[in-house]
Amino acid sequence: MKKFTICASSTYDVITGHDIVKDAGAYIREVLEPCRLCIITDSTVNSMYSQVLLTSLIESGFQTSKIVFPPGEHSKNLSTYTNILEALADEGITRSDAIIALGGGSVGDIAGFAAATYMRGIRYIQIPTTYEAAVDAAYGGETGLNLMSGKNLVGAFWQPSLVLCDYGYFDTLPEERLKDGAAEAMKFAVIAESSLADHILAKDYPYVVERCISIKKSLIETDERCYGLRQILGFGHTIGQAVEKLSAYGLPHGHAVAIGMVAESKAAFRTGLTGVDISGELADIFARLGFDTRCCYPVDEIYNLAVMDKKIFGDKISVVVPERFGKCSLHRISISALKEYIREGLK
Repeated sequence: MKKFTICASSTYDVITGHDIVKDAGAYIREVLEPCRLCIITDSTVNSMYSQVLLTSLIESGFQTSKIVFPPGEHSKNLSTYTNILEALADEGITRSDAIIALGGGSVGDIAGFAAATYMRGIRYIQIPTTYEAAVDAAYGGETGLNLMSGKNLVGAFWQPSLVLCDYGYFDTLPEERLKDGAAEAMKFAVIAESSLADHILAKDYPYVVERCISIKKSLIETDERCYGLRQILGFGHTIGQAVEKLSAYGLPHGHAVAIGMVAESKAAFRTGLTGVDISGELADIFARLGFDTRCCYPVDEIYNLAVMDKKIFGDKISVVVPERFGKCSLHRISISALKEYIREGLK
């Protein structure tokens, strides 16, 4: 078991280890007095993992309830969010109670946003059940919903009270879900630590998760609300999230971001933002991980979604530029230049 302490607008621990959820109640008792804990999860995760968590919570003196919704990115919408809020009210959840987000990134996003807004904010705990969520989405306080116009266009920064990353969940994940996590972890290898790529390829999950936590912790503590350097975590997402949306979320997030990282690396080189082209090396690594990073969507359609990117301020957008494999910087380009940037990336 390892513990990382994140010091943002609130201070909380991220605890990692194998089979630690069976002791979740004891960990939560260290940060919360006995109260009502509402588990928010999807139907797939509920059937596989919720009973062990419920047992631990009850044994530790917590009252429990549960809200379950259909799995997948399609559920991360205003309708599901409204249903969750109504269910919290029906359960009599108050500001002295808390939410537990049990699931992958979509569950964490919507449960976190519910926590941020229900009764103007209640406490919540993240228990990620996927490799992808464990390396990135479960900590840092980013919550959100999708709109018809694009992904994560509604949300809030709301830090959890505790994060429990249990590696035991990874043993039950299908290969495609593990690949999604590997893609998200590769982002950290490109922006901060090139040697991480070897550990990702070796499937050294504990090492990868813990290094990603350390890297993201420093960015959260420097730029909690993502106005500056933390935007570097958006590498691959400007194009990748547009691709994900164009696929009607049939393409998983990690796969879409892999396409985006290769395209954005190529775009940065071809538009003269960097003298180094890592796109070939990156595409080779993704091929070894089992990804096809070719993009089949038209430039215009990607551009029309990319102009909704959260890294846009005024008439400029921040793009992540690889200076070398393992070090990136932010550059501001005009929205008028964005289409050409995308075009060059997809050549």
